[in-house]
Amino acid sequence: MDKLNIRGGHRLSGDIIVSGAKNAALPELCAALLVAGPVTLDNVPRLQDVATTLKVLRTMGATAERSSSQPDQVLIDASTINTPEAPYELVKTMRASILVLGPLLARFGQATVSLPGGCAIGSRPVDQHIKGLQAMGADIRVEHGNIVARAARLKGARITTDMVTVTGTENLLMAATLAEGETILENAAQEPEIPDLAELLIKMGARIEGHGTHRIRIQGVERLHSPSVAHRIVADRIEAGTFLCAVAATGGDVTLRGARADHLDAVIDKLREAGAHIESGQSAAGEDWIRVQSEGRLRAVSFRTSEYPAFPTDMQAQFMAVNCIAEGVARVSETIFENRFMHVNELVRLGAHIAVDGHTAIVEGIPRLSGAAVMATDLRASASLVIAGLVAEGQTVVDRIYHLDRGYDRMEAKLRGVGADIERIKG
Repeated sequence: MDKLNIRGGHRLSGDIIVSGAKNAALPELCAALLVAGPVTLDNVPRLQDVATTLKVLRTMGATAERSSSQPDQVLIDASTINTPEAPYELVKTMRASILVLGPLLARFGQATVSLPGGCAIGSRPVDQHIKGLQAMGADIRVEHGNIVARAARLKGARITTDMVTVTGTENLLMAATLAEGETILENAAQEPEIPDLAELLIKMGARIEGHGTHRIRIQGVERLHSPSVAHRIVADRIEAGTFLCAVAATGGDVTLRGARADHLDAVIDKLREAGAHIESGQSAAGEDWIRVQSEGRLRAVSFRTSEYPAFPTDMQAQFMAVNCIAEGVARVSETIFENRFMHVNELVRLGAHIAVDGHTAIVEGIPRLSGAAVMATDLRASASLVIAGLVAEGQTVVDRIYHLDRGYDRMEAKLRGVGADIERIKG
């Protein structure tokens, strides 16, 4: 099992190219199931979750491969699908596998998808997906750990989810593109990855309005077609935010290439409040960039996670690591997942002063952390431990980094490129 060996105390300086967004790549790979023809995606990150999704598509009979000449390009052709099923052996490792349900049901009239797994950060039920598809006329049963769905053709409906759900919005959006009539998704998630998915679907002939707002309107069409050009996946705002936190904590001057500041307003505001200097813009060639500079000790900053565009739960652990070495006391309130403080015990092993009271963590900043052996418990917790290791005195070894590989494209190589002393130890 691979580990990361980090020797802290090094300033970071230089450029980092931000990869495509994991949370856009996964639904967009699944969206290719809606078309009996090729779909080409650019800027696809090299992640374990992406590899798993490609395996799921191939298991169904689709072609799903990376380009040999362009490693960040993926070609999917679902015209050869013969088994509209997603087996437990693959689905158990990744909750996002549920995203094949809507496209399969819409195009083939049937789907069997194993109940998904993923990070153990709390209950993330798929009942909103099922409720929405049932409102569109699907017959859905849960049998032997599988979601079994049938529908001659889905019907447009007005769907209001009980809570804001990103994957639920994506699944219902994809299903609605081939439904008969109009579908309106109320209380829709607004994360930037959803408009990116919608733009791909529009290139495929879908009729969608309101994507990026809480109310999305879809006029169903008889069939979709292969997009005439490759679709470029939006930059990963969580990867960008993680690197912003790393530089803010260690000190230095780093420019993130390809990152969009308008997708990170809440995180950038908090980092500026902490004392980091951040500017952003666009190059003459149209490339977005964010530059972060940090000197001296930061100030502790309290925050509360909530749905986009508020502070993202996927950045909570990373910003907590920053607060661990900041001056003052911060309150971190987690409102999205009930079990997302598992990184706290590992940060404490590095010397952090953190007390948890229900859904709130009280972080008392200290001047420095001390290196130790720690264990990753989930994807974003892994990133927080890497940031803590970068600022800790001595050596930190982060175990179980397969969690990290699910959502970060060669993180250690990118950090090493800007001056971090970090290496992967093959297990």
